[in-house]
Amino acid sequence: MAAKLGADHPDTLTSMANLASTYRNQGRWEEAEKLFVQVMETRKAKLGADHPDTLTSMANLASTYRNHGRWEEAEKLFVQVMETRKAKLGADHPDTLTSILASTLWNQGRWEEAEKLFVQVMETRKAKLGADHPDTLASMNNLALTYMNQGRWDEAEKLEVQVIEIYKAKLGADHPDTLTCIVNLAFTWNSQGRHEDALALMQDCVEARQRVLGPEHPDTLSSLVTVSKWSS
Repeated sequence: MAAKLGADHPDTLTSMANLASTYRNQGRWEEAEKLFVQVMETRKAKLGADHPDTLTSMANLASTYRNHGRWEEAEKLFVQVMETRKAKLGADHPDTLTSILASTLWNQGRWEEAEKLFVQVMETRKAKLGADHPDTLASMNNLALTYMNQGRWDEAEKLEVQVIEIYKAKLGADHPDTLTCIVNLAFTWNSQGRHEDALALMQDCVEARQRVLGPEHPDTLSSLVTVSKWSS
């Protein structure tokens, strides 16, 4: 394609970005990075640093850094993209990117900074999408996990119960997403010293996951390991 259209043609760059994404998904970080950088630099030169396609390339490169555990480089790029998008599109537009940045901070153990961003995303999504929208619920779940990692069990529990009730009403009690939230609640209860309640809840999850996902599914096996550990 590069030979026919030229190395800086939009279609060529899209194909290069797709190939880079494939490399990233295969864990071939250096090859992915090399292509993403090439696409980003070409788009910067042709379209400008704040063009949406250039920003997408920067976000792709940042995701590659994040998946490779290069948190500081990822954070630097994510912040750059987020600030540019905020300036051009408005503060409540790039909430997905804000969530990714929050996850990047979370993975560095920077809980307070991550929490602040997760709250921001959650409130924006509640206002724009509604309290029971899947993206809003995902934000609430992320915030609950942040509380868990800080040992703020009561706050985590309150959010987890809220999310579980909405998931049950919208998706059903046995839906995989509902069960994942119930597992998180079981861990919270166990950390609060409510060991019997936590064990009973986890056993319920094992039975549900066996029915829904099958006995060999990684989530089922993970729950079984937890039940075994808590029972001993």
